[in-house]
Amino acid sequence: MICPFCKNENDKVVDSRVSGTSIRRRRECTACGRRFTTREYIEIQPLTVIKRNGDKEAFQREKLLKGISNSCKKRPVSIDQMEAIATDVENILSSAENTEVSYDQIGNLVMQELKKVDAVAYVRFASVYREFKEVGEFVDQIKTLGDK
Repeated sequence: MICPFCKNENDKVVDSRVSGTSIRRRRECTACGRRFTTREYIEIQPLTVIKRNGDKEAFQREKLLKGISNSCKKRPVSIDQMEAIATDVENILSSAENTEVSYDQIGNLVMQELKKVDAVAYVRFASVYREFKEVGEFVDQIKTLGDK
């Protein structure tokens, strides 16, 4: 770390503390003896979503949560459960090596999680995500629920 006072490149850490999502370090310059504070943050590579039409956009948790919420309207699914689904999906996507994810990956993960929580919300989400055009597609999706 470069001393902000004398521009010397040598210092020593006198104190370190975890402060929320960062680490606060109190440093002392070995040349001038003055102290200064630095903060370290985890740098997370942002996720990029590849949409149906091939366009790319930054992953937005709010959009994910909105889709889950729309599927769960008037269903016995709590906000905490919806938040947990969004967090699980986001964590799975973030833990992968690739920072580009397709809408398909996201949709499949959400469907897996919704299937565990509420069958109706699952079918609602699937109908929008898979763009059902006929009643038969709904029936087929519901039949797969009965198989499990």
